[in-house]
Amino acid sequence: MAITQTAYAKINLALHLQRRRDDGYQELETLFAFVDTGDTLTADRSEHDSVETFGEFAGGIDSPFDNLVAKALNVLPRPDGLSVSLEKNLPVAAGLGGGSADAGAVFRMVRERYGLPDDWQERAAGLGADVPACVDSVTCIGRGTGTELTPLNNDLAGAPVLLVNPRVQIFTKQVFIEWRGIGRGRLQGGTAREIMMANGNDLQTIVTDDLQIIEVVLALNSLSDTDPVIHRMSGSGATCFALYTDNAARDVALQEINTRHPDWWTMAGNLR
Repeated sequence: MAITQTAYAKINLALHLQRRRDDGYQELETLFAFVDTGDTLTADRSEHDSVETFGEFAGGIDSPFDNLVAKALNVLPRPDGLSVSLEKNLPVAAGLGGGSADAGAVFRMVRERYGLPDDWQERAAGLGADVPACVDSVTCIGRGTGTELTPLNNDLAGAPVLLVNPRVQIFTKQVFIEWRGIGRGRLQGGTAREIMMANGNDLQTIVTDDLQIIEVVLALNSLSDTDPVIHRMSGSGATCFALYTDNAARDVALQEINTRHPDWWTMAGNLR
């Protein structure tokens, strides 16, 4: 019997850089949150593992045999294969953890059908810094490179959120190279809402000021015009998000953005 999972879009409600490690990775603290929509994966038993991709952004991912879905299948032992169909609804290199979210969905599928090995967290981290958080896709703090996870009081569950991407790809490595070693320090606050409101995204300044990616500035300004509770860039961009007081306000904002910028990608949902 086939099983289906949503690869929930990941957003960074706050992200502070700490230091550049000797291995080239960045120490950071981030507040992970997840939207209740994203890519869709369906899997069924098969003699061999296989991955089929379709959807608006299917052409932007790696070869079906070399993307994170295939890599996740490769690191998870099972008695038989899985045939996975991936509907790619999230843009690539967009600050939404799309590939990591897909891999996290594979981990949940395998957990549901076979169970996961005891060292699944290490296997997930080996695929990418965001993958461990994407397995359970719940609001949490990520430390280290983002793989050391701490749960917290999630007082943002159900919050209406609008995602906007001006159809620009920004690669995280490019942004990290520009970092000058100046960060905001440790995240402040206790609950998810407190942390979101009291902190920012260090990468946003790099993208908008140093790299001068004007499309992100335009997206931020457009969201600001919709009177959100807060708006910010997610991860290394180019996707920006805004939270609203209720779904009606979010839907009005969605309509405004779509009318003014019909060529942009948008997605509306609620935080998990």
